[in-house]
Amino acid sequence: MSGFWSGWVMFLVVLNLGITFFLFLWSQRLQIPTQPDGTTGHVWAHGVLRESVRKLPLWWVLFSASMFVVGIGYLALYPGFGGYRGALGWTSIDQWQRDTAANNAKIEASLQPLGSMDIGQLSKNRTALTSGERLYLDNCAACHGTAAGGNQSLGAPNLVDDDWLYGHDSLMTSILDGRNGVMPAWAPTLGRDGVNEVASYVLSLSGVNAPADWVAAGKPRYEMLCVACHGADGRGNPALGAPNLTDSVWLYGRDFASVSASIAEGRSGVMPAWRGRLGEEQVRMIAAWLHAQGPT
Repeated sequence: MSGFWSGWVMFLVVLNLGITFFLFLWSQRLQIPTQPDGTTGHVWAHGVLRESVRKLPLWWVLFSASMFVVGIGYLALYPGFGGYRGALGWTSIDQWQRDTAANNAKIEASLQPLGSMDIGQLSKNRTALTSGERLYLDNCAACHGTAAGGNQSLGAPNLVDDDWLYGHDSLMTSILDGRNGVMPAWAPTLGRDGVNEVASYVLSLSGVNAPADWVAAGKPRYEMLCVACHGADGRGNPALGAPNLTDSVWLYGRDFASVSASIAEGRSGVMPAWRGRLGEEQVRMIAAWLHAQGPT
């Protein structure tokens, strides 16, 4: 904090404390004019209610006075008075670091006995599943959903089915190092009619009815532009993260509009890398929990 802003904060603190303390003292000496019956003369509800004046109880006065002592003591011990760090040298950052370190130590101690287990064994361990579920909800559920069913609007895949873009054995790598899936936009090359024809052919591979003439015209276009990633039979390529086009699992939707949009405009899916935030042991807990939810 610069010297100017430190001084400005000090000024505001002293001003507010001074005004508040003055009003507190003034309220003890203030004499409010009253009627002979001890009321102010203010009446409500057609004279039924009358405003009386009584001194504040001593306990209230003493308690309020003690709050000024507490406030000044707080400013002396903790930061709050401009750039002054406080007699205790406490900071919120230091407190956060201490609490984080203590929490990490607890996590490491609870996970240490599980270090020798593989993911299959962890998926049957109650401690691992409890930790994995909590870690998943804290870090993954925003995109993949609380039940790990995915989100087509985000292009976040279902994590509990039997369809994996990068293969069943790639889960740890996907979480630790992230993924960048890119589907190029083919509208400039194919044009509107070409996009419709390729979309029809692609949908036909998974058993969806499409106009026969569009399917026939789309096949050679697919063979020219798409086989490099998705293969001649349309079954995809896990090494590239190219999806299987012959099943019923579609990352962005199986309807004609969604498939056409993917071909025309392309897709860019990003899975962030979690190695730096979670580390390998915590990622293993997440993988074990997902393994336990899945069909295999």
